[in-house]
Amino acid sequence: MNAGSVPAAEGEMKRRLGVSDAVVIGLGSMIGAGIFAALGPAAGAAGSGLLPALALAAVVAYCNATSSARLAALYPQSGGTYVYGRERLGAFWGYLAGWAFVVGKTASCAAMALTVGAYLWPSQTHAVAVAAVAALTAVNYAGVQKSAFLTRVIVAVVLAVLAAVAVTALTSAGADAARLDIGPDATVTGVLQAAGLLFFAFAGYARIATLGEEVRDPARTIPRAIPIALGITLAVYTLIAVAALTVLGPAGPADTAAPLTDTVRAAGASRLVPVVRVGGAVAALGSLLALILGVSRTTLAMARDRYLPHTLAAVHPRFGVPHRAELAVGAIVALLAATTDVRGAIGFSSFGVLAYYAIANASAWSLTEDEGRPNRLIPVIGLAGCAALAFALPVSTVVSGTAVLVLGAALYGLRKLRTGNAGN
Repeated sequence: MNAGSVPAAEGEMKRRLGVSDAVVIGLGSMIGAGIFAALGPAAGAAGSGLLPALALAAVVAYCNATSSARLAALYPQSGGTYVYGRERLGAFWGYLAGWAFVVGKTASCAAMALTVGAYLWPSQTHAVAVAAVAALTAVNYAGVQKSAFLTRVIVAVVLAVLAAVAVTALTSAGADAARLDIGPDATVTGVLQAAGLLFFAFAGYARIATLGEEVRDPARTIPRAIPIALGITLAVYTLIAVAALTVLGPAGPADTAAPLTDTVRAAGASRLVPVVRVGGAVAALGSLLALILGVSRTTLAMARDRYLPHTLAAVHPRFGVPHRAELAVGAIVALLAATTDVRGAIGFSSFGVLAYYAIANASAWSLTEDEGRPNRLIPVIGLAGCAALAFALPVSTVVSGTAVLVLGAALYGLRKLRTGNAGN
């Protein structure tokens, strides 16, 4: 009897997802976030160095993905690096990874909800964002299989829209390959900052690892699904970035809140603008769906260990999902979506997620050959890359992100004093 056919024990979730389901969930969270939310801010930071920044973000993401895949195969449980850090480095580092993930990705959820509102109804951005959070929380509550099915539909729609944008731009009379040249405006600091912002877009493969308790044959499924999702996303990002730059030039994407609509407009295809706007909203919905899914699973894992209220560890007897964690995450995200802005949320999220993956790479370094250790250079490059990109972000983001991590560490210390258990 395989893992997919074994009934879930009480308090455990069912293993329902295969490779294709896991890949699609990863794609749903990456593609929407990157193209429709992070491209503009990244272009503003990098200028003509946007493509090198994209390449740098991809290298760091690849190292993180490889480290995460090896760890997820060894520890196929909900929680991702929260579990890996705890098992490999000690309870504190696992906790800090979980704290960074939950806080950072909650900000990501808010950013995606606000992106939905900005594309669908700009004058009512916050109201639409809150409604989107409520609707997708209900979908996730009904079960992960329904979430995977809806994400398949969303990914198909978004890829079709992006293909139309790329073909229209690259075949237009206004396309000029000379606009891809790297000029003096591309500074090292700007490229690093842009790579940090673009990393926000690549981080969706974490959803695959955090679903470790819900995939069939995780030792095989997770290491296959993560690089497939990352590779497809990189190809799409590169194609769209090239298309936007050849039509708008280096300054074009940075000067607009919706660079892809400006791209098709500059290419002489204004009729596609409404289609791109719908595509942007659908893409953000896909990201939001997968993000809420991932944050709730890490919340579940931390609640099981009583680092968060234990009541959040409950798994619904019928739907097999952490329903209380789902509702709690949905409520917090809805509050943030009603009160925050997109750009600040992206930067804050990037800092938290880069801290999370720094711990993942440190955990992967501790693996032995028998445990599937990756090439030693991979966790080294991943750890160094995470640190460099995190501290290249805007100063305000670095200060606030560091303050939140310190707060998390203080809460851990208070819990340790209260329980008197030095092992927790």
